[in-house]
Amino acid sequence: QVQLVESGGGLVQSGGSLRLSCAASGRTFGTYAMGWFRQAPGKEREFVATISRSGSTTYYTDSVKGRFTVSRDNAKRTMYLQMNSLKPDDTAVYYCAASGELALTTRPTRFDYWGQGTQVTVSS
Repeated sequence: QVQLVESGGGLVQSGGSLRLSCAASGRTFGTYAMGWFRQAPGKEREFVATISRSGSTTYYTDSVKGRFTVSRDNAKRTMYLQMNSLKPDDTAVYYCAASGELALTTRPTRFDYWGQGTQVTVSS
């Protein structure tokens, strides 16, 4: 069992930055690939970024490439999402998730544990 808690969301102006954190409970954090997803009002949850167990491999959705960076610190059992050059279209609730899959995946159904979400609002 893994419990995930996101933090770091808030209100920021267009072009600004935020860093989200996802803190995990338990000693097995390093055995999970991790991901970030987001859900805007009236839209489906969408994939944002994922990172491998060791942190050596990452993958992003096209709309955030070059602006967002996912990282993890297994000793601290924490994953991060550095978000730069934020746009109003980035406004959503951001969720972190843990996947026991061996290969990186972007499919929400392949993630086993989810956090409660943190709101990110980007004003124009």
